[in-house]
Amino acid sequence: MGTVTTFDPVIEHEKTRAALAAAVPRLVRLLRDAPDPDAPSGVPVWSVGDVGAHLAAVYLAYCAVVSADESVEWDGILPPGDLPFVERVTAMNATSVALFAGEARARLGEFVAERGETFLRVTAGLAPDTPVTAPWYGEGATLTVAVVTGLMLSETLVHGLDIARGARLPWPIGPDEASLVIGQSMPTMMRLALDAEKARGVSLAFDLVVKGGPRLAVVVDGGAMTVTRDAPPRAYDCRITVAPTTFLLVSFRRTPTWKAVAWGRMRAGGRRPWLAARLGELVATP
Repeated sequence: MGTVTTFDPVIEHEKTRAALAAAVPRLVRLLRDAPDPDAPSGVPVWSVGDVGAHLAAVYLAYCAVVSADESVEWDGILPPGDLPFVERVTAMNATSVALFAGEARARLGEFVAERGETFLRVTAGLAPDTPVTAPWYGEGATLTVAVVTGLMLSETLVHGLDIARGARLPWPIGPDEASLVIGQSMPTMMRLALDAEKARGVSLAFDLVVKGGPRLAVVVDGGAMTVTRDAPPRAYDCRITVAPTTFLLVSFRRTPTWKAVAWGRMRAGGRRPWLAARLGELVATP
């Protein structure tokens, strides 16, 4: 069945905070060094400047939900109605790019630096399980400060790569950083992003083994998904063993699965290894 690992949520949260604190100055330098904000980015529909604007909006949003000193008029930003997850996030992404246009884009680096410092200062000392509202995910939606910190790190790393690809600048993502994102935010976000239509009638259990990182039990049943760390031994349909940075980039569609397999950084095993591709199909992305 494999070894069950354990983790300390407080220690891992502090490591995530430290990783974010180190990543923010890197992102600020990248935003300042990108030579052409109109160049195509790693996101096909966005320019380098668009990705920077989206990141600034992300930093603004997360600061607004943890700091009483920040204010966002959500009524003019949030999409109307009860949209499915992907449609809601897609609408929010389009809105985020438009929030920072014209002259505001000349200060993206400064804005990200200021809001990054604010987020880390305001959340210092908060317990990892402190609830945080997340209105962009739906009315009454809440996350924990640990998940939010992991999401901030995720957005910084992945969209930093999108900018770097467009600017032709280096942007390494280390395995420790990727492991923290996977452990802190993905158990929650994979569940939220489940494609309910594709999950209807599906009953599958995946053993997701991240090399040097977290081990996740991903179970889809009854139209819902549970993602559990440190799950007790059980029978799985499929085991997926993957390098942490590879899983991060495959999950966000920045690296094709076939390439990860060809490079030897992802492999499937267990009783029904051919089911590995189903996991990516079941978790929707905007």
